[in-house]
Amino acid sequence: MRPLLWLLLTVSVLANVAVSSFAGWTGAPQIAGSVGTGVVVIASAAGLWLTRPRTRS
Repeated sequence: MRPLLWLLLTVSVLANVAVSSFAGWTGAPQIAGSVGTGVVVIASAAGLWLTRPRTRS
């Protein structure tokens, strides 16, 4: 599960950079692409945080 979440996080960050910088999109398509990849980034980061190994002190 965690490797899949790391893969999703990495791919979505790269996709967000591509949408923002290289795709040449403007207006609504750029907003939709940024929001979509942002949701995946937040969700995969939350999943990684929730599945982190617990340590006892």
